[in-house]
Amino acid sequence: MLNNKRILVTGGAGFIGANLIMRLIKDYSGISIISIDNVNDYYDVELKDFRLKQIDALIKERKDVSYRFIRDTICNKQVIEDLFKEYQPEIVVNLAAQAGVRYSIENPQAYIDSNLIGFYNILEACRYSYNKKNENSTYQGVEHLVYASSSSVYGSNKKVPYSTDDKVDNPVSLYAATKKSNELMAHAYSKLYNIPSTGLRFFTVYGPAGRPDMAYFGFTNKLIKGDKIKIFNYGNCKRDFTYIDDIVEGIIRVMAGAPKRQIGEDGLPVPPYAVYNIGNQNPENLLDFVNILQEELVRAGVLPDNYDFDAHKELVPMQPGDVPVTYADCQPLLDNYGYKPSTSLREGLRQFAEWYKEFYC
Repeated sequence: MLNNKRILVTGGAGFIGANLIMRLIKDYSGISIISIDNVNDYYDVELKDFRLKQIDALIKERKDVSYRFIRDTICNKQVIEDLFKEYQPEIVVNLAAQAGVRYSIENPQAYIDSNLIGFYNILEACRYSYNKKNENSTYQGVEHLVYASSSSVYGSNKKVPYSTDDKVDNPVSLYAATKKSNELMAHAYSKLYNIPSTGLRFFTVYGPAGRPDMAYFGFTNKLIKGDKIKIFNYGNCKRDFTYIDDIVEGIIRVMAGAPKRQIGEDGLPVPPYAVYNIGNQNPENLLDFVNILQEELVRAGVLPDNYDFDAHKELVPMQPGDVPVTYADCQPLLDNYGYKPSTSLREGLRQFAEWYKEFYC
């Protein structure tokens, strides 16, 4: 279904974006991939450069796949308009966003710029892709817009597992509010302009070359230095950790299955719109997670066998914007796409620990 498609991936130097691009290059023929990322310094730029080099190495092996990387921001409307005009993408995967709950308290402007204005630019470009500017062109416009939402939209909902049928009108961070706004904006554009769109609520994505601001990566960096790691809510947090390969598999299946365009009884389009959770459906206690992480770091040789973990743990209260539990109901993803993430936490952290040893140690 994805062979020979023109695919735009925003946030292409990011953790999920880069892994998605690498999977597309490996598994599909005749595709043209356009990637845009401003490669900002929210976290270590060397990691982003590492991912881009991995992509460059892969693309050299594939003669039937084209790839173009644009170092710019989706906040620049003219850049997005020009990109759509030149490359005419058939599938758009919007992964560019300012991530992180706590950083949204420190730097809210970044979230307005990237998550709201940037996403608006993408929606507008999708909208105008249906206007034929060249009668000789076979381009019919964007067939499917897939975009990143987040488990953060569930806020402090007490009902678990979290279902996409749940009401999510009580965000506890600006980051969550922008992601919920993305879903509302996409719905409006799907209704008004018949744009097939699917939002994906990701649950705590982790793996090799991931984001250093995530707990597993930050803990490892601190333990290497001999610093104490802070375990929030006194260890009484649960997270539905989802391995990067599982996330990518979910995205690819969704990309190939756009919501159907239909006309309602009023003669107007029924919004071709959907939202899915992608999570492991198995929330792990934070203390258990830390224990598995330390065992895998020792196994990989990142830390010595006699490392005193107890001396480097500090139990602290919950932080503003955090939630005590994330837990995904992924039954709709299974029903509609035949897919459910399955990588165990130990297996995923083992892959991370081995990568960390090679990359840093």
